[in-house]
Amino acid sequence: MGPTTIGFGAVLILLGVGSFLLSESRAPTALIPAFFGLALAVAGLLACKDSLRKHAMHAAALLGLLGVVGPGFMALRNVGKASEDIRMAALVSQAIMALICAVFVGLCVKSFIDARRRRQQSANTDPA
Repeated sequence: MGPTTIGFGAVLILLGVGSFLLSESRAPTALIPAFFGLALAVAGLLACKDSLRKHAMHAAALLGLLGVVGPGFMALRNVGKASEDIRMAALVSQAIMALICAVFVGLCVKSFIDARRRRQQSANTDPA
């Protein structure tokens, strides 16, 4: 799951940098997805080491969950105000980040369930 985490981190970095470059105001908050992506990529790199995999992936899942809740809440809160105070680019970026992070968290949960099943199966088949 480490390479997958690095890939999702790269996508978030591209989203953040793209949002920053395409926004008219050049607001530094447009880089928030890039910061999340960088943190995910670091967690993915750490997860490539066997002794750190479990902790790194749990940290990555937590980052992903924060990446769903924060931007998702902001996007839902601002959806009615998109034409007034909030720029449409910010709303779209928040929604895309929430969606990307939701997919990532779903993959993490599936991976955690699969790992637990593998551990239980190997414990049941080991002759003691």
